[in-house]
Amino acid sequence: MDFAEEVLSLVERIPRGRVMSYGAIAEYVGHGGPRQVGTVMARYGGAVPWHRVVTAAGRTPPGHEVEALRRLRGEGTPLRGDHVDMTRAAWWPE
Repeated sequence: MDFAEEVLSLVERIPRGRVMSYGAIAEYVGHGGPRQVGTVMARYGGAVPWHRVVTAAGRTPPGHEVEALRRLRGEGTPLRGDHVDMTRAAWWPE
């Protein structure tokens, strides 16, 4: 499985109401970094729940903030204003 497939497969597993940061995804798959995960999401992320991937500070994808926040609110994701509450919403696979 290549890096993009690993990233997308993991993003598909993030439960409703939860998120992972770009860096956490890279750490879990064991290579790459936040920027490489961001590149995969920008190029191929449209078919997966892309709105569940945020920065470590809980910021939503640049240029897609309004739609991401709408989706996150609809899923009951814990928020603090226009950021995800990472203490309550961060998810890590078993």
